Amino acid sequence: MAAPKRGRSASAQSKPGRSLALFLIAVLALTGGMFASGNTTPRLGIDLAGGTSITLEAVAEPGQGAAINKTNMNTAVDIMNRRVNGLGVSEAEVQTQGNKNIIVNIPKGTNSKEARDQVGTTAKLYFRPVLATEVSGGAAKTSPSPSASSSPSGKATGKATQKATGKASPSSTASPSATATSQGRAVTDALKAGSTPSPGASSSAKASASPSPSASGSSAASAAAAQLQAQYAALDCTKKTAQTTAGKNAKATDPTVACGKNSQGQWQKYVLGPAAVDGTDVKKAQAVFNTQTAAGWTVTMEFTSKGSKKFADITGQLAKNQTPQNQFAIVLDGNVVSDPYVKEALTGGNAEISGSFTQQQAQGLANMLSYGALPLSFKEQSVTTVTAALGGEQLHAGLIAGAIGLALVVVYLLVFYRGLSVIAIPSLLVSAVLTYVIMSLLGSAIHFALNLPAVCGAIVAIGITADSFIVFFERIRDEIREGRSLRPAVERAWPRARRTILVSDFVSFLAAAVLFIVTVGKVQGFAFTLGLTTVLDVVVVFLFTKPLMTLLARRKFFASGHRFSGLDPKALGAKPPLRSTRRTRPADPKEA
Repeated sequence: MAAPKRGRSASAQSKPGRSLALFLIAVLALTGGMFASGNTTPRLGIDLAGGTSITLEAVAEPGQGAAINKTNMNTAVDIMNRRVNGLGVSEAEVQTQGNKNIIVNIPKGTNSKEARDQVGTTAKLYFRPVLATEVSGGAAKTSPSPSASSSPSGKATGKATQKATGKASPSSTASPSATATSQGRAVTDALKAGSTPSPGASSSAKASASPSPSASGSSAASAAAAQLQAQYAALDCTKKTAQTTAGKNAKATDPTVACGKNSQGQWQKYVLGPAAVDGTDVKKAQAVFNTQTAAGWTVTMEFTSKGSKKFADITGQLAKNQTPQNQFAIVLDGNVVSDPYVKEALTGGNAEISGSFTQQQAQGLANMLSYGALPLSFKEQSVTTVTAALGGEQLHAGLIAGAIGLALVVVYLLVFYRGLSVIAIPSLLVSAVLTYVIMSLLGSAIHFALNLPAVCGAIVAIGITADSFIVFFERIRDEIREGRSLRPAVERAWPRARRTILVSDFVSFLAAAVLFIVTVGKVQGFAFTLGLTTVLDVVVVFLFTKPLMTLLARRKFFASGHRFSGLDPKALGAKPPLRSTRRTRPADPKEA
């Protein structure tokens, strides 16, 4: 049983070229992928490439109840940081300045407009019932609204189809005065009815509903209804000011007006009831390309158990009503992003937002919903461009330091290890190429940006990689000192060297991981680079250095122990060969 095992081991050892070839093919494939993607240089951080610096000022909104304090500011920084950094290595910096300002530094190469939207958007999400709606600009007839869908998987069930929604006016040919009168009745009656109009609403937008909990005839309610009616009549969502201000500061418990774009790209205005479901009831959101329908990119949401009940209740009530009061508006920061109608109660705990989203828009919305709403509202105080002049000088100095360090390592290898340097130096070069290629690919994959601390991490990695070679070479020399020839010495030295290398690299990687987790900003760049190069060190030593050493051990220059090979037995003070002592026979006593 033992003999076949030794045979398989010898066979594996006799084909180190296979591991070497596979490794080189992988390196070439990664390099080809780098050139094919067009990302031939690593993405640089703001300190090396410059970028955009945004100053945001916290604003106390009347009636919102959120105070500008250290706790809320730190929460906002954390949410903004997760929004723009994703995996935490894109080097966008988010930090507080003073008591009410937040500074966001976005490196060059990032979509600064998208990042500005991500950090500045409060992402307060509400689901509000639609009381009245029309295309802004006076048109009485709206375009079709998408339907709401629900399923355990978060995808559309296919039961809900698009159809034209009715409007607040009797017909599209009604006179302006008749339209205004009908709209006024719709708004007033809907407000009296509360957030859940009854099924008795007609296509002429006369909404009759169950009695409101509050006294409908009170002067306060009438005044509020009249004020909201006036706001709705005067609202023109085609104007920029209306798009940015309508419904922004409305309380969740109050009805409000709002603007939004319909599926045909037209601006539409709304009267919305009090919020029925809050954005905090959304457990998870993600962007999905819907291949089952023509909806394209959508955002699927999974509700909490509490949110699922709220959503089922409101959709069950809305399903009993006629258009437009069988619709609910999904309102994000005061803007209606979708207004699907409801045919039945949605009880699956999942919902889908559709609205002719692009992939970027859908992913941005899902990102904001997943990471939660900011506890405060912010206004953009200033946007400045950051130059990379100082960072460029520091990078130049860092690269010179790295080149000097690498040169010293090469000189050390040539002096102390002589011929073995033909193994160590190519290993260093391969490790450097792999690090460069992977950093370039990660720039587009996870928005990794190389900053000055990351460059320092790469320089430190030179010593880590060289240390692994030295451990292996010294183990081989130890075996030669014991009297073994080179080929057996390589195979006997490898298990001991391998164990030491793995333990050493594990400690380095653990330190990098802890540093990455407990720190923020640029220090994470150092930790990430250190961890990456530590992993690559293991890969290079196992799949390149060891097979190459095995191949060269068969060459006469190394196997004979040439004095320039770095493995000369005499120079190492080797013992006589072990096998020579076994051939000596003791004298026969009888002969004496």
